Amino acid sequence: MAEPSPGRTPILQARGLSRSFGNVRALDDADFEVHAGEVVALIGDNGAGKSTLVKALSGSLALDSGEILFDGTPVDLNSPTAAADLGIETVFQDLALAPHLNAAQNMFLGRELPAPGLLGKFGFLNTAEMRRQSQEALDDLGATVRSLTDPVGSMSGGQQQAVAIARAVAWAKGVVFLDEPTAALGVVQTRNVLDTIRRVADKGVGVVFISHSMPHVIEVADRVQVLRMGHRVATFDAKNTTMEQLVGAMTGATVGAS
Repeated sequence: MAEPSPGRTPILQARGLSRSFGNVRALDDADFEVHAGEVVALIGDNGAGKSTLVKALSGSLALDSGEILFDGTPVDLNSPTAAADLGIETVFQDLALAPHLNAAQNMFLGRELPAPGLLGKFGFLNTAEMRRQSQEALDDLGATVRSLTDPVGSMSGGQQQAVAIARAVAWAKGVVFLDEPTAALGVVQTRNVLDTIRRVADKGVGVVFISHSMPHVIEVADRVQVLRMGHRVATFDAKNTTMEQLVGAMTGATVGAS
């Protein structure tokens, strides 16, 4: 199992996070960290606490106890806006898109660009520039959407996924969480997403990749952190591990993964 790099301060770190929903303890003294420019895969069986951890670290869920640090400084991630202000972006499995808005409007939702000059002062938006930047973000992802002006609710699941991923990657400056980002994608789009993950990390952004696909995890990740029953039970160097070891840690079969 791999240990966190000594002497390096993680860009985002969780210490002893706990959260219960009634009698269910979704997180139980959970630890986690990701460094700038690193791809960390977060894996675990259904109900292991992955989504709860991601929601807590992206400002969407309050905690019962624990500490979150950003670049070594304790922070209060009490809202998605607080996370976004630090450059933390997330693509959840439900995508969190506004179906009645088009791709460009979703890309800039809450970050709209005012029109230049007097028009901007009267509330007009720079629609052309937002579309240009949206197209550029989609091109960087290698994604194709039917139209930048059609409502995303009329698009295929794969196209909606591409818009959500492109939005998160475009705005992430510190950390980006990708929760099952390839689930609705075909072979070519999946390849583009995996390549994009590495490109984003190469820019110095920490990438957290949540996936059930062990081949994708081993291919794209630098380290793999395993959750079981709401607790981190193992950390592996992705290049020196096997699918059997990862599955063993997830199920508790691996020695020391308890």
